[in-house]
Amino acid sequence: MKTTSSTPDAPGGVTRREFLARAGGAAMAAALVPDGLLRPRADVRVRLGLIGCGGRGTWLADLFRKHGGYDVVAAADYFRDKVDAFGAAAGIPEARRYSGLSGYLRLLESGVDAVAIESPPYFHPEQAAAAVGAGAHVYLAKPVAVDAPGTRAIAAAARKAADRKRVFLVDFQTRTNPLFIEAVRRVHAGGIGEIVFGEATYHADCPFDQWYDLLRRTPDDAEAKLRGWGLDRALSGDMITEQDIHALDVMSWVMRTPPVSAIGTGGLKARPKIGTSWDHFVVQYAYPDGVAIQFSGRQFKGHGTVEGIRNRMFGSRGVLETEYGGAVLIRGEEFYRGGRTDAIYAEGAAANVAAFHAAIAVGDVSQPTVAPSVQSNLVTILGRKAATERRLVGWSEIAADDERLVPDLKGLKA
Repeated sequence: MKTTSSTPDAPGGVTRREFLARAGGAAMAAALVPDGLLRPRADVRVRLGLIGCGGRGTWLADLFRKHGGYDVVAAADYFRDKVDAFGAAAGIPEARRYSGLSGYLRLLESGVDAVAIESPPYFHPEQAAAAVGAGAHVYLAKPVAVDAPGTRAIAAAARKAADRKRVFLVDFQTRTNPLFIEAVRRVHAGGIGEIVFGEATYHADCPFDQWYDLLRRTPDDAEAKLRGWGLDRALSGDMITEQDIHALDVMSWVMRTPPVSAIGTGGLKARPKIGTSWDHFVVQYAYPDGVAIQFSGRQFKGHGTVEGIRNRMFGSRGVLETEYGGAVLIRGEEFYRGGRTDAIYAEGAAANVAAFHAAIAVGDVSQPTVAPSVQSNLVTILGRKAATERRLVGWSEIAADDERLVPDLKGLKA
């Protein structure tokens, strides 16, 4: 039976929707709600189509299958070899494997209830809007888009999905983790006092080595550029949007309100001069009340220095320290021991898969993961614009920005 807004089906006697709102999103609820609520209902089977059959997409599809409430029945990817490899492993008939730029449209016509969109970020707004238009629930990878118009299009698609009683969930793992949730709750409750300043970092080696040789040999080949999409700013949003968003999302979560402005720098200095994406960014974000947060990100060899996704927020009474896959704690007058988040990558995605199914099962279309994901996406675009244009950029400017990143798709098969 469909749960109504007055049914007390969540802990504490509150409605499920109220619980989701208080927890900060359906994904967070997956980490907090008792297991029984998120176990797949036997009467709800979701026919899922996968759009994007690369490494992350195929890995995620396995989580959908293991959940028990989904049947992965169709797949689409531009590259025939990728969709065939995934389809053969997943037992999807050849007739339900779709390739080319428009393959996702044929997938939507095949009779799926929901889609998981794991394609390069440039395609997310178009594919998500088409999925909503086709009446499908949407499970969307981060980042939601590569530019501000695309980000606003995602917000519009999620509103339209709600109007059509369809679920729209954005897959951030950090916001599902109980240790992160509790630490941020304590900060918001005054646990570190008044925030003074902060630091956010994402330092990692280059993830694109497998693409360099291909692009060196065929620099003008459209399909080679698409295979190496992470090296193309228009396809990926550049590293600050595609990868660094994990650190900047935690910053945005803690601060709640968007920054006032940003100024920064960056470039392509340590990696081979291939593609249009940079290998480092350094951005200072200014928040209300004179709070500044310094962000730095790199994608090149660190020669043994500390790597990973880290945030530190310094307050008048304590310090919040977090690491994706590491320790989460608060030092200071109200010490919080927290713990380690070693399994966050897999556990976070599994929690989101469960929350997506639970929302579909009860008809919860409050879409609580969308607004914070949209804000974090715009935060990355603000930083990118400030760094690439070497100037101070205000939040009001980026919120209304109409600049579009458009890759060269000439030569690709429809």
